[in-house]
Amino acid sequence: MKIQPLADNVLIERLEAETKTTGGIVLPDTAKEKPQRGKVVSVGKGKVADDGTVRKMQVKKGDVVLFRSYAGTDLKIGDKEYLIMAESEILAIIEK
Repeated sequence: MKIQPLADNVLIERLEAETKTTGGIVLPDTAKEKPQRGKVVSVGKGKVADDGTVRKMQVKKGDVVLFRSYAGTDLKIGDKEYLIMAESEILAIIEK
């Protein structure tokens, strides 16, 4: 199944949460938070402005992004879990 987001929506695959703190302490499953990083799987064409022009998306397929813990809508396709959210809910692009 292929999902193509509409307008300024983005489909994101969550990346795994950290299993250790920066100090080296291993976190148990109950202490882990929802991952706030993800990889962009697909993007919409962009938001339509009031004058009818389409605003180009700032993120693209393959970008690793940072978003709020409870941003977007959870979506499960087969055995994979995704998020679909508006581009405005993305806080930053993480560059390697």
